[in-house]
Amino acid sequence: MTRFADLIPDLNELIARARADLRMGVPVVLVRNGRAVIAAAVETLTAARLRELRGLGDPVLAITTRRAETLKARAYSDKVARVILPDDADTRWIAAIADPADDLTHPMKGPLSTCRGGEDALEAQAVALTKSAQLLPAVLVVEIENAEELARTHLLTVLHLTDDHVAALNLVPIVHARLPMAASEAGRLHIFRPADGREEHYAIEVGRPPRDKPVLARLHSACFTGDVLGSLKCDCGPQLNTALRRMGEAGAGVLLYLNQEGRGIGLANKMRAYSLQDQGFDTVEANHRLGFEDDERNFGIGSEILKTMGFSAVRLMTNNPRKVEMMQATGIDVVERVPLKVGEGAHNTEYLATKARKSGHLL
Repeated sequence: MTRFADLIPDLNELIARARADLRMGVPVVLVRNGRAVIAAAVETLTAARLRELRGLGDPVLAITTRRAETLKARAYSDKVARVILPDDADTRWIAAIADPADDLTHPMKGPLSTCRGGEDALEAQAVALTKSAQLLPAVLVVEIENAEELARTHLLTVLHLTDDHVAALNLVPIVHARLPMAASEAGRLHIFRPADGREEHYAIEVGRPPRDKPVLARLHSACFTGDVLGSLKCDCGPQLNTALRRMGEAGAGVLLYLNQEGRGIGLANKMRAYSLQDQGFDTVEANHRLGFEDDERNFGIGSEILKTMGFSAVRLMTNNPRKVEMMQATGIDVVERVPLKVGEGAHNTEYLATKARKSGHLL
């Protein structure tokens, strides 16, 4: 058969495929430096697939060091913890290790035995894949031989990973069109699509800001609950509306609406964090119990969009010094930080206090 090389997916395209497979409960095969594993996301793992994975070898449950810390499990690594699966562990036991929903009602999950020494890079990359798929960051992993044959006969996606692989960002401008808005009748919406197959991001251009002067700008992470539902648990909705209004009053500005819900963990995991907050944990503690860092967002997306649109300097509307640092580090000159202190109320006082105390926001 004729081989058409350009029809073969590259690594970034295969990673996007693997991300979709994990969301649907299909295992993927990861290969690196002569070692191969088959990995299945815990959140979508079925009893039938658990049985078959056990038939391939001895599974380990890979979780983040943040989740391991909550479970009092030794990670022996700064990348990942590898929990040894008991012989009688079923999908409910595995799910309870991954999901902190019942940590307080059923705290006795251990003691957990974990692997010490040996390679753990593939386990760490498998966990990173579930994060990028906006699933709980926990993966069942089995080391295998004959990986290519197993993948071919079972129609599984294979990723040949390298030490230095970095997923391409490469935001492609798709379309832009005039959009009159309440904030300004002179509005335009730009759509950017990342090459890695993830969600599209938007640039809302207010007026006709000149490209040779610092533009009033805001990086706003999508918040369905705040922006759409008017949630009182955060200040996102008021920040969005106030930023657009101020840009309209100024006559020009750019608001980047980045689809990084819940500080990059996705809406489902954000609701899990909200549930943990109802149990008494603050927003940072809730993220850690789920296995995430304080903030999983990539602000470099905003820098790339601004550069593509022709901007090199901004007056950044934010209370978050980290956004200023990230803009500067990725080639956008922040000539001024413009405070945006709005939206405080009875339901989010502690949330805002935590942002100031633990995340360094200037509130």
